[in-house]
Amino acid sequence: MTLQASTKAICLDIKATDINDLCLDSLNQLDIDWQFQDKTNATEVAALIKGKAVVVTNKVVLDRQLIENASDLKLICISATGTNNVDLQAAREKGIDVCNVTAYATSSVVQYVFTVLLTLMSRLPEHQQAVVNGEWSKSEAFCLLDYPFHELAGKTLGIVGYGELGQAVANIAKSFGMTVLLASRNDADTRDNRIPLNDLLALVDVLSLHCPLTQETKNLISLEQIMRLPKGAILINSARGGVVDEKALLSAIQNGHLGGAATDVLTTEPPPKEHLLLQNKYPNLIVTPHIAWASIESRQRLIDQVAFNISEYFLGRPRNIVN
Repeated sequence: MTLQASTKAICLDIKATDINDLCLDSLNQLDIDWQFQDKTNATEVAALIKGKAVVVTNKVVLDRQLIENASDLKLICISATGTNNVDLQAAREKGIDVCNVTAYATSSVVQYVFTVLLTLMSRLPEHQQAVVNGEWSKSEAFCLLDYPFHELAGKTLGIVGYGELGQAVANIAKSFGMTVLLASRNDADTRDNRIPLNDLLALVDVLSLHCPLTQETKNLISLEQIMRLPKGAILINSARGGVVDEKALLSAIQNGHLGGAATDVLTTEPPPKEHLLLQNKYPNLIVTPHIAWASIESRQRLIDQVAFNISEYFLGRPRNIVN
């Protein structure tokens, strides 16, 4: 099958990536009949993908029933790296290729990790609030030393998940003079001098998570694991919400065991207003709305890679196939 103007394609949730601040030329220049949906409810999916050869989805779920009933579907493009929203087995059985996008958000995620790490390590929220509250103006000295803080140099960073993101974070950490330790997947995993997670936790000043959410990593960081970290350690989760027990995280902030924490992800997204981590009275707890990946440059790379995946597929050179 080759691309032609009669080839029908749909993007089910373009607003998950583009808020009218990106260039869609790479998609529009394909010889293809596009339909762009800002978002798609579950009840709408079956009708919308009917007759489509290509479906692009970011978070819209394509389950077995939808895939089996989509008789014209040839290619599913996930506009993300994670594939949990598509039934890969059903697609494989139906002869439908599924591709994803990788390595598009590395710079954005690394920038996020060190933004929140430096914010927490330097206690910027407390210092800023002290200025707003007039504490600096009342100081008898030229500076305000009420909120002592530490340097990154000489500290130890533990990384869980040493793929592209983990490796990029490690490289920047070393430039700050940090020591980097890597968590192993299991006792037999000794690559790069990796250490079992429970042993690693006691050795680090900062723990940064970059692993996918699987059955093995769900609640990987529980209260037991958090309490293995040295008192005053910092925890950063830019991976997936379910990797960290959120009740345990809040408890460790409240009781002062953690020196700080930042999470860009929650178990439920978007979260309810009453979510326990959103009732935030703690300057050393940073919660951000799943934006670590989402710089303009990162989102543009994502769009362009989706277009490239489609183009290459119809040229007989399928890439990033995940099923």
